[in-house]
Amino acid sequence: MRISKLFNQVQPYLAAMATVIVVGLLVAAIYFSEVNKQWIVFLSGVLVAATLGLTSRASRAELLSSSRTAEVALLKDKLEHEIFQSKQVSEQYRELRARMEQTKSAFRRLIPHQLLELMGRNSILDVQLGDQFERKMTVMCTDIRDFTMLSENMTPQENIDFLNAYLAQMEPVICEHGGIIDKYIGDSILALFTQGADDALVGAIHMLDKLDKYNSSRARAGHAPLQIGVGLNTGLAMIGTVGGPTRMETTVIGDAVNLTSRIEGATKIYYTPLLISQNTLYDLAVPGKYDIRFLDRIRVKGKTQPLSIYEVFDNDPIKLRDSKRTDKVKFESAIASYHLKDIATAMKLLNECIEKSPKDIPAHIYLARCEQYQNTGQHFTTGELNTQMEWRKEYQVHVITMDRSHRHLFNKINELIAASISGNSTEMRLVFCYLASHFIESRDEEEELMSRYDYPFAEEHLREHKRLIEDFTALKEEVDSGEYNTPYLAFRAQLLLFDWFSGHIAQSDRHLGRHIIRASPTDSMGATTLRLRAFLDSATQKPRSIALPADQSGAVAPARVS
Repeated sequence: MRISKLFNQVQPYLAAMATVIVVGLLVAAIYFSEVNKQWIVFLSGVLVAATLGLTSRASRAELLSSSRTAEVALLKDKLEHEIFQSKQVSEQYRELRARMEQTKSAFRRLIPHQLLELMGRNSILDVQLGDQFERKMTVMCTDIRDFTMLSENMTPQENIDFLNAYLAQMEPVICEHGGIIDKYIGDSILALFTQGADDALVGAIHMLDKLDKYNSSRARAGHAPLQIGVGLNTGLAMIGTVGGPTRMETTVIGDAVNLTSRIEGATKIYYTPLLISQNTLYDLAVPGKYDIRFLDRIRVKGKTQPLSIYEVFDNDPIKLRDSKRTDKVKFESAIASYHLKDIATAMKLLNECIEKSPKDIPAHIYLARCEQYQNTGQHFTTGELNTQMEWRKEYQVHVITMDRSHRHLFNKINELIAASISGNSTEMRLVFCYLASHFIESRDEEEELMSRYDYPFAEEHLREHKRLIEDFTALKEEVDSGEYNTPYLAFRAQLLLFDWFSGHIAQSDRHLGRHIIRASPTDSMGATTLRLRAFLDSATQKPRSIALPADQSGAVAPARVS
């Protein structure tokens, strides 16, 4: 191929040389030799033929060259056009990709990607109205103190700028600790922590640290410091999409959310920035690494069962925090005395706490309550302590093994209350021994049920049992030692057991019971359980495949696994 190409390139030159040689021979023949006319004619013919051949070849070469030049020019123009179009398409693609990323980022800010992942959706385009999932989580609710009063002195634009500046400080802290911001409600933040109560509590503590730094910058700018309240509660909640044909949003629904809002509201009553519920306390991995003390038993709107709340004072000034830490038992003993109407003892202990910590606001509040009780007889309490418990329908889970266990526990708690009132330490010791073994047996029975019926929240459920056993074992060790304050010990034991009934039995065990009922065929149930099953089926349809024997009471009676 290379030789043929080289020959085609030099061929015109060879033809030209041949023509020159022929012309030279003809001239020589004419002038230097005696040649016949025939030869002259012949040579002239050859010359003409060579000239015509050379002209023809040159013409063809020129024509071919021109054609190829035109083709090359055409191809060049076409290539340049395609390159231009390609650049345009690439630029449009980059712009479209950038716009898509901006849109995706905007959607992430409206619907957190963590929620999409929890709902099993890869994109917001996959989200449908009615998508939902249930999970145990810690809910956080925060609120700016006296925001209404602050906003009255601002223009609308100043209000928006103020809120955005504040939220810009809080949002990163929540996200850094695994929190998912569900929504902003004015100056309030509703956030979810799905990996455990420790993430939520550490996040709340760091939010208050961040607020202190933010207030320092506000002070330099001549603005008043901000104060916020943070409430935490842990429990099962439902996250899903709600709305109508033209508008929908993700939201969290459940009793755990409502209680969180009430707990946050209680921070205004006790003038403390951070309160947690009993449920959050029991979900902490190591509660002892935080500064926590019992604060009160409260009744919240819409709930029949009282709730224990605890103050977290890690963010208090060092001197105040250390004194609270030192007087924790004294403070909680004072609260126990107040609730048990031993007002003289309560006032004595509270005055000692205040003498050491003049800025301990909850101690001042309880001292004022004691004085009010002495003056008016008004007692701020839930009225359940040292009072025989009443069986409530919330304690019935319609699973015979669990209901029987709950009944035994209920009776033993009343025996403990009676022994506490009478001061019978021997009877108290016997009840403590029974309950310590009962809680272990109850845990094992429920673990067996959860394994058999593939309960999705078994790990969280067993963690609650583990914490109860640890806390009650610590109380039993005090009883066994014989060195304890009977009213204070009885107070803590009753709180623990009341919280167990209201928090675990009335919520977690009932949830487990509903799961077992859904997994059971109708021919194994009594009339009461059938009605409950019909109610559950009206909301959820799931396959039923596990048979259980029926009990005469109507509860499902799971058979033991040998």
